[in-house]
Amino acid sequence: MDYKDLQVFISIAAQQNLGRASQQLHASPSTLSRRLARMEQEAGAILFKRDAQPLVLTPAGELFRQHAEQTLAAWDALRAAVNTEVSDMTGSITLYCSVTASYSFLADLLTRFRERYPKVDLRIHTGDAAESIPRVESGDADVVIAARPEQLSSGLTFKTITPSPLLFIAPRSLGTVPQITQAEIDWSTVPMVLSESGLARTRVNHWFDARGVKPHIYAQVSGNEAIVSMVALGVGVGVVPELVLHNSPMASRVRILNVQPELEPFAVGLCAQSQRLQEPLLQALWQTATR
Repeated sequence: MDYKDLQVFISIAAQQNLGRASQQLHASPSTLSRRLARMEQEAGAILFKRDAQPLVLTPAGELFRQHAEQTLAAWDALRAAVNTEVSDMTGSITLYCSVTASYSFLADLLTRFRERYPKVDLRIHTGDAAESIPRVESGDADVVIAARPEQLSSGLTFKTITPSPLLFIAPRSLGTVPQITQAEIDWSTVPMVLSESGLARTRVNHWFDARGVKPHIYAQVSGNEAIVSMVALGVGVGVVPELVLHNSPMASRVRILNVQPELEPFAVGLCAQSQRLQEPLLQALWQTATR
């Protein structure tokens, strides 16, 4: 259990409603519900009475709330003690990322950055993950959160934050796509829902090419989040990064397929033009991500 889990718990306890807490935390109610279930499993007790509206803490939940508040207060005191220097640096940074990246990385990164550089104006743009690298190459964004492409331009520098496996996903009810219930799947007959472009599409194409298979593409969409939604509707099999699936409100309506060999995982991180990394603002953001 980490500090983010404790912050999520405190918000749910304060709002007494998953919907309101989801708005405050910029995460879907289903994502918060899964995190709460994981906390209850780790704590070994039910923390909220689910049959009550508004949500009510159980006796164990009240003890957990006290623990969470004390732990977070101690953590804030520690951070204040070791980060006494606040910079007077001013200016602005334009950062581009997908919606999923904003859920997974942005809040933590920007919280730490704002603590150190409160006078810097952060301009955040979100959109299709496939547009991330082109945006930083064109200068439309100073820095992006993206998956490292297979061939990184010599003019760019990439800093990995975390890996993310690339997964085949299918509807929860496998009967809606009977082709994948066979012992030996004929992938040429499986309806596929794939991204129009980007790294995931490139790796899926390589996977099929290596097997001499021409995929049956049912739909092509812009954005990985839409793939999860379409697969949940039962139209076919999709391929998405694990981070996308983890943050999707439709995650409970799909299942991960054990497909071998596995697709090469993504390396997700920051990317910027190399010649600009000596600029004070970009250097400050880069160092914040390192810490």
